[in-house]
Amino acid sequence: MKCSLFSVGLNGTCNNSSVPTSTSEMPDYLLKYAAISSSEQRQSYKNDFNAEYNEYRDLHARIERITRRFTQLDAELKQLSQGSEEYETTRGQILQEYWKIKKTAVPLTSQVARRTPETKVEMEETFVVESPDVTYGPDVIQAHYTYQTTRVSQDGGSLKVHPISTRFTFRTERKVPRLGVMLVGWGGNNGSTVTAAVLANKLKLSWMTKTGRKEANYYGSLMQAATVSLGSDDHGQNVHVPFRALLPMVSPDDIVFDGWDISSLNLAEAMKRAQVLDWALQEQLWPHMEQLRPRPSVYIPKFIAANQESRADNLISGSRAQQLEQIRKDIREFRTKSGVDKVIVLWTANTECFCDVVPGLNDTAENLLQAIERDLEVSPSTLFAVASILEGCAYLNGAPQNTFVPGAIELAMQRRVYIGGDDFKSGQTKIKSVLVDFLIGAGLKTVSIVSYNHLGNNDGRNLSAPKQFHSKEVSKSNVVDDMVQSNPLLYGPGEEPDHCVVIKYVPYVGDSKRALDEYTSEIMLGGTNTIVLHNTCEDSLLASPIILDLVILTELCQRITFCTDSDPHFQNFHSVLSILSFLCKAPLVPPGTPVVNALFRQRSCIENILRACVGLAPQNHMLLEHKMERVSSEFRREGTEAPTCPVPMKKGVAASPPNGYVEGTNGHQHASAS
Repeated sequence: MKCSLFSVGLNGTCNNSSVPTSTSEMPDYLLKYAAISSSEQRQSYKNDFNAEYNEYRDLHARIERITRRFTQLDAELKQLSQGSEEYETTRGQILQEYWKIKKTAVPLTSQVARRTPETKVEMEETFVVESPDVTYGPDVIQAHYTYQTTRVSQDGGSLKVHPISTRFTFRTERKVPRLGVMLVGWGGNNGSTVTAAVLANKLKLSWMTKTGRKEANYYGSLMQAATVSLGSDDHGQNVHVPFRALLPMVSPDDIVFDGWDISSLNLAEAMKRAQVLDWALQEQLWPHMEQLRPRPSVYIPKFIAANQESRADNLISGSRAQQLEQIRKDIREFRTKSGVDKVIVLWTANTECFCDVVPGLNDTAENLLQAIERDLEVSPSTLFAVASILEGCAYLNGAPQNTFVPGAIELAMQRRVYIGGDDFKSGQTKIKSVLVDFLIGAGLKTVSIVSYNHLGNNDGRNLSAPKQFHSKEVSKSNVVDDMVQSNPLLYGPGEEPDHCVVIKYVPYVGDSKRALDEYTSEIMLGGTNTIVLHNTCEDSLLASPIILDLVILTELCQRITFCTDSDPHFQNFHSVLSILSFLCKAPLVPPGTPVVNALFRQRSCIENILRACVGLAPQNHMLLEHKMERVSSEFRREGTEAPTCPVPMKKGVAASPPNGYVEGTNGHQHASAS
């Protein structure tokens, strides 16, 4: 590329840094130049050149304006005495302008999504909330937010509802740390798959399958592949941005993985054993994955199925106290050698059997620590939880067992460390948390839920043992409780649907789980309605993006603090991080607080808390501005007309017959009301 090509429009500012380094970075008109052979191609070349040139010219003009402005501010600052009030005011003004320009580097317009024939949809991810309640500082985003709720009291035979408003101040640290994630069960199907997914996306891999070329993506991730609405533009159309754009978040591409496994296979061999990914992708990942090998892990045979013994060749020996110390040492070593700023530990290993909560053993933090010292019965997952908490690392449980015995929860609260769980909500249960919410919310009395599934991966093999199956059965069965209790018109005290859960191990189907569900509901006048579903769930490919969401959302929560006007000292979220409920089958919540299983309520919780952190009102879906006969002035933008429906009516309004009759819905005539 020659500088003279741009010298007229860019005043000779072209330099080596502006020359594309590869053909993938070159504008279309440069690629087409050498192939011109006709007047049509020449005209196409001119059109492309003019479009690109105008874009470069506008960008250059904007850079010139910004440069002049900051040169002026810098000159003013140099004239002032450093440390003086005027100096600090001017410096603050410079920082404010810098961050405003940085946040609006790509202007947010009504054309948020752009598509060309050869490219995917591009979505703007940068926005600024222009409000006196929101401040973008160099280190934090601070937002004032009024939280509105209601309290209900009973006075005799009537209910009294009291609206309550509480003013919060949220602070979110803007610096995104380098995040390390340690997986317990790193060599399992989920651990090897999520590691492969991050590598494939980081390396921008593509591969051929029998249905065509596939590219690495993060489909299935709430943070990476779902959007939220910011509001309406001048044309009344919703403007959407990715979830990840609401606040500064860790990119999954930047996560550093490590972990433990009772199997010594390196991650490449583990990926091959899992049989989850296409072989063409595995071949590309192999040299990267084979360098990764799990650390020895804890194996206590009574907690998992006996059929897992053949995999257990990579173990931490010694008493529980010695195992605890080794886990803590592993965490410290990983943090030091990898250079990460934070470590989050996540259990994605085998489902364990339920533990009994025994007074004097695991009912308090002190008793739990003493039980470990005395080598008493403490499960491996609880051992990892205690080690993580003692090292100040958040701990997340992706399996259904009761890892968080009361002593573990108390320890997390004492140390102010986040914990979350339980059990990834990925396939059959996610559908159940939507469908039962729909049925009961629509006034249908669901009386029977039968869920059957079979799978052939190692998770299914482990669950074929009765004690481990019981843990999963409890996790899957409790998912409808809050929805049933929300409607006393349908269900009396203690009444609930019949609920049966069946899991079978069928080796041939591997990671491709088959789920069948039958929902039977009573309807009007003694009728019944039955819905039957078949769902093929590729287990690890559904669970892996959930793992990423869990660690990314947990890390974000570690950077959020808030206070209220009545309690002005900033605090963190409760150690039991219930905001993660959307991602878990059996959500862990702080003691004495309600459990929410309904999927869309869980999603709204995440969205609205993140919106509050940037001073945005909760998403209420009322759209009152579109339901008014006369649109109020506050809903209109200057120079715009009131929004109208872009879709024409399917039928025009029929003229009234001269005899006073009007047409009915079925073509019959009715006398008009007089």
